[in-house]
Amino acid sequence: MAGENTQILVRETYERCFEAGAVIFEEGDPGEVLYVIQSGEVELTRLGLMGRQAVARLSCGDFFGEMSVVVREPRTARAVAISACRLLELDGATLEAMCIERPEIAIRIIRRLTDRLIDSERRLSQLGVDDLLRPVVRAMVRSAEPEGVGFRIPGSLRSLAAESGLSLLEAHRALHQLLDQKLVRLVDDVLTTSDVERLSACLDVPS
Repeated sequence: MAGENTQILVRETYERCFEAGAVIFEEGDPGEVLYVIQSGEVELTRLGLMGRQAVARLSCGDFFGEMSVVVREPRTARAVAISACRLLELDGATLEAMCIERPEIAIRIIRRLTDRLIDSERRLSQLGVDDLLRPVVRAMVRSAEPEGVGFRIPGSLRSLAAESGLSLLEAHRALHQLLDQKLVRLVDDVLTTSDVERLSACLDVPS
């Protein structure tokens, strides 16, 4: 009986409903809550150089938006209800309290995050380095600003990943490749390059 009352209280307090086509959150929005899908489907998309691309399609039992809550950074994707949805909306403090009260929730979240990491690693292993370098270099060249005898490349790893249409892990791998080749440098947390033409040459490397 107590369990049923708790479930009713959770639904009344945290449940949110969205009609088909409704935007749940936009890319770049503050990320203060995560969502657990009770019914319906949600699609996550990210805006890159080739336009808006689907990242994931989620259904009952899946959760999303958790990374923004954990790292306290803006949303990295847009979430749209594909069909009418019922979602549980949980902030970080509520999620922590629920995980302490019911450890199986924490275990389930850890498993989901692990699965996503494994999927990302698998995707990386299937991509060649050039497949990652090209979109990152293209984004860098487009945003490069003259500064002194070189060029400044504004933005963060997150914005670079978004502009490149890649995941954070993929953009991080490509960036390290460029740093290792000394095509770019990191100075006071800002990316710089002394030679945009040499950097652009990465785009001409045969596939």
